[in-house]
Amino acid sequence: MSAHLQPHDTLRDRYQIVGLIGTGGMGAVYLAHDTRLTGRQCAVKETQFLPTLDEQILSAARKQFYQEASILAQLDHPGLPKVSDYFSIGEHDYLVMDYIPGDNLLEIVTQAYRAGHFLEIDTVLEWVEQICDTLIYLHTRQPSVLHRDLKPSNIKLTPEGRLKVVDFGLVKPLDPNDPSTLTGFRGVGSVPYAPIEQYLDHLGHTDARSDLYAMGATLYHLLTNSVPASAQERFLNPEILPPPQTVNPSIPPNVAHAILQAMAPHPKDRPASIAMWRQLLHSSADTAPAKNINAKSNENWTTSLRENLGLAVVATALFGAAVWITFF
Repeated sequence: MSAHLQPHDTLRDRYQIVGLIGTGGMGAVYLAHDTRLTGRQCAVKETQFLPTLDEQILSAARKQFYQEASILAQLDHPGLPKVSDYFSIGEHDYLVMDYIPGDNLLEIVTQAYRAGHFLEIDTVLEWVEQICDTLIYLHTRQPSVLHRDLKPSNIKLTPEGRLKVVDFGLVKPLDPNDPSTLTGFRGVGSVPYAPIEQYLDHLGHTDARSDLYAMGATLYHLLTNSVPASAQERFLNPEILPPPQTVNPSIPPNVAHAILQAMAPHPKDRPASIAMWRQLLHSSADTAPAKNINAKSNENWTTSLRENLGLAVVATALFGAAVWITFF
């Protein structure tokens, strides 16, 4: 990545950079003043494509950027920042959206961990309601929109108590009849929260249940103060993920059950939609004991691995390659 933009740099004679909000992967996010609308602050997300990319791949990646940006600009929901502009300058692509103040949920759960306590379950479940509403909105667009990188650090809590799902660097439209929409130039998501099928996204394996896996992994983290074992780690050792209520005994059995259902290894073993999963989350607390829930989860892993061994092996190999490219 080239040098970051500096305070007072101006993009398009309009967006004056205030400072760097964060960096990661192939991009950075900046706080900026909109000089055409006095008093408006915005977030400017910058993505840089490597100049060494094959010209055809670069062209396809840039086409996807504009496709994604166009879709984001059409979204209008209180749980999402509004995208107001997108453009390219040289090797960089930019998205301009509302600036969302407040801490993200990773910062909040980390503070709870350092203080030696768990977050209040009722509070977390209220947050989950908001996140579910946002995901249902995305998934019911035409075409359906997948976030594909849901995690605590991509969910911000505003001073007014509203949750906003941010960072749509991996968002894509889902159209099974158009293979061109089933590409994955922007990566596969964050390891602890991404399902295995997302590593083979170009084959069309992802759908709303992939975001559901990330929702379950996010809820696991928020209620246990523990980053969940990744899908790849669970492939190698199905028992590596402790049942959530063994980490935090105050988690109701129905909530623990819903978390594990969302994190089922194979999409077909998860609820078909966020709405169906939310019903499961609200079901009676008279569900199976923790040991039976965990046993069922392990059984699902064994069955899924037996039925989809080739898929799992390829996905794990791709995961290893991604780690190598990222860190070496």
